Amino acid sequence: MRPTLAILTALLILPAGMALADDDDCRVPMADWQPREAVLALAGTNGWQVDDLEVDDGCYEIEGRDADGRRIEVTLHPATLALIELEYEDGEDRPRSDKGERADD
Repeated sequence: MRPTLAILTALLILPAGMALADDDDCRVPMADWQPREAVLALAGTNGWQVDDLEVDDGCYEIEGRDADGRRIEVTLHPATLALIELEYEDGEDRPRSDKGERADD
């Protein structure tokens, strides 16, 4: 009977742990969000060409190109427009220098 109790306890605790581990979501009330126009203005300031602007997991997500023409995916906090993640199509998370090397190499 003890193994059954242990299994039931694990099944009850597991979903709570999974919810805590999923911290990629932006949990902000819609009333606190910056407007889409502000996101597009920020993109323009950074030299990003926006091909698609959508909401994913409660965060703003831009798909497009950077000023050098490289494909990017940018995740922004909806209330502050702080950069959460910038991914390049080639898998690098940082821009490259003009010599083709990572900027921090």
